[in-house]
Amino acid sequence: MKRQATSMTRRTLLGAGIVGTSLPHLAWAEEQTHMKARFIFADHDFTVTLNDNPSARDFASRLPLDLTFSDFSNEKIAYLPRKLHLEARGPFPNEAAGDLCYYIPWGNLAFFHGDYISTRDLIRLGRIDGGIEPLLTRGEFPLRIERLS
Repeated sequence: MKRQATSMTRRTLLGAGIVGTSLPHLAWAEEQTHMKARFIFADHDFTVTLNDNPSARDFASRLPLDLTFSDFSNEKIAYLPRKLHLEARGPFPNEAAGDLCYYIPWGNLAFFHGDYISTRDLIRLGRIDGGIEPLLTRGEFPLRIERLS
């Protein structure tokens, strides 16, 4: 009987350790804030609600930015002048079209307009407010990103 209690305790401690290290990360990585950014390109002007994580706060602190927005697979991308804080790296749940992410290896924004799978190389910065229609505009455009709040 004592062996079973010891085994249960080890499993409980191991499980608590795993959950304890991942829950705080997931909790702050997924919280939305009142921070908003405005994206302007072509004839489009829309907002993004940023997540409450170190990477999104770092991104917001750099605004305004003037970049180039171009097509890549199921996303629009723009290269940042320097890398963002990496503490909020994925994977994360509930990936969806309209997510604004940072792709760590290339140092670029990835604004998904199609399905995708979260990986450790992505950091979700926020999500578009409204539909993804602006992201479906094909081509390369000057992009202006401003902080609204």
